[in-house]
Amino acid sequence: MLQSIAIDREASHGLSVQICAHLREFILSGSLKAGGRLPSTRTLANELNVARATIVECFDQLAAEGLIESRVGAGTYVSEALKHERLPVATQKPVVSEKSARLAQSMTSASSRFVPRLVHEPRAFTTAIPAYDAFPMAQWARLSGKHWREARKDVLGYPDPHGHDLLRKAIADHLRINRGIRCDWQQIFIVAGAQQAFQLIASTLIDPGDKVWFEDPGAIGARNSFVVSGADLVPVRVDDDGLDVDDALRKAPDFRLAFVTPSHQQPLGVSMSLERRVALLAAAQNNGAWIIEDDWDGEFCFSGMPMPTLQSMDQAGRVIYVGSFSKSLFPSLRLGFILAPPALMEHFRTSLEAFLPGVPTAIQAIVADFIVEGHFATHIRRMRKAYHEHYQALYQGVRKHLGDYLDIRPSTTGMHTVAYLAPGLNAEMIAQRAAERGLTLTPIGRFCIAPNDRQGFALGFSGFSPAQIETGIAALKDVFADLSPAVRAKSA
Repeated sequence: MLQSIAIDREASHGLSVQICAHLREFILSGSLKAGGRLPSTRTLANELNVARATIVECFDQLAAEGLIESRVGAGTYVSEALKHERLPVATQKPVVSEKSARLAQSMTSASSRFVPRLVHEPRAFTTAIPAYDAFPMAQWARLSGKHWREARKDVLGYPDPHGHDLLRKAIADHLRINRGIRCDWQQIFIVAGAQQAFQLIASTLIDPGDKVWFEDPGAIGARNSFVVSGADLVPVRVDDDGLDVDDALRKAPDFRLAFVTPSHQQPLGVSMSLERRVALLAAAQNNGAWIIEDDWDGEFCFSGMPMPTLQSMDQAGRVIYVGSFSKSLFPSLRLGFILAPPALMEHFRTSLEAFLPGVPTAIQAIVADFIVEGHFATHIRRMRKAYHEHYQALYQGVRKHLGDYLDIRPSTTGMHTVAYLAPGLNAEMIAQRAAERGLTLTPIGRFCIAPNDRQGFALGFSGFSPAQIETGIAALKDVFADLSPAVRAKSA
């Protein structure tokens, strides 16, 4: 296996990234067995003719992903967690054939089960708002000018319904280097935001009455898309390890699809553990079901190392990966993408050609250049640093000034965190009073399908400065101070 590790010393991404990708593939495919011992860092460095520090960096990443573990005085081993639920081994042909992929019969009309979309005013503590003032407008304007001067037939004509090839290739390269996803660029389909992606997937795969595992609490926009499809939504509880697969199997073992946000659960902010990821992939494989992985803000891991994407662990072609530029760039782009498993590629091509008009070519070309020229990666790095500062301002401020009323949870990723109310306080009532003072508090209950007694909020921090966060905390403190003495005493 060591001889099969090919290193390209001229590649733009580092040696440790390349070696890490090879070792990850060996582990997930079963070539390196669970519990098996790995060569020492010195041995591996000598065999591959690289610095030992390169191998150490690689091992640190794999350990952070939970794929390997070090034992003091005994060496480094493949994680025992993979022994119990081994992922299906990849084959040359997709495990799911194109002909066996069952499609939905029709779309159904909207119903009263719709949940209103969240408020997106750029004020404390609105969630899912990027830092508009930090966006590199000068670079964007330069690229925009360049592409709007292209041939009119390219700028003004009908776009390719599958997406602009240059953008599809740029996204595939970005996913491979930054998210550990190896894919062909033709598996990428460009859509008008993640919401359109969910609607396309639901209309293609879901028949009325099909059971869909859905995180509870979970993402509102995606839930509405499955409501439209007539899906039978199965609320699955979420704990500190993410979606509870055992709970889901008890409720609906015959599920058709599962929707998850494994990198940073929406809204609770937890990361799905390795054991849960393996169990979910095995459940989908055993049941012939699909998984939608919504990586809605996974780019913004500002502390520690992120877990791998679910798609990068999928050896059976069951994960449909959805990404969006609404959070990483700005929402008005209305630009997202689907990374389709091989068995669904032709079906998505047909659907896109039949009834979706495509995204304007010039917008796609601008984003493609923005990625290829390195501006996107630079912007993400800056936002990680900025969002970390914003988060620290929120976390420390809430603990210092609102600790009697809110139990704020630590976070290492994303654009918001969660804070739970003290007993006896009602989230809806507090949110209404906060709105009267110009604040946005989003109760966790808005994200729930089944009744949930846990009172708390998703508190955004990304779209406003630490000074604005401080002002917002002061205003929220006044909201709690205005509560009746009886209510305050009950919560204490």
